[in-house]
Amino acid sequence: PAAIFMGDTGSLALGGAIGSIAVAAKHEIVLAIVGGLFVLEGLSVMIQIASFKLFGKRVFRMAPIHHHFEQLGWKESTIVIRFWIIAVILALVGLSTLKLR
Repeated sequence: PAAIFMGDTGSLALGGAIGSIAVAAKHEIVLAIVGGLFVLEGLSVMIQIASFKLFGKRVFRMAPIHHHFEQLGWKESTIVIRFWIIAVILALVGLSTLKLR
């Protein structure tokens, strides 16, 4: 787990730069695949908000989804390692889709 966290300004600038490069290179789908964990985290928040506003019920104990896993009793290191494994798998899938084009 990280000891120093990037602020909003740095992370938004970095994300904007990566997104711009993906659009310029016409590889938007690959970016969505490789950044699948970020997409999942964002979607979990949107699903939680929509569910609560429409039905008055929460889908997850807490959003984003990594907090849901913490609420279930998972250790932070377990969540991080599992997310690393998923990120590596998604990166390999993204790289393999580049070869298919």
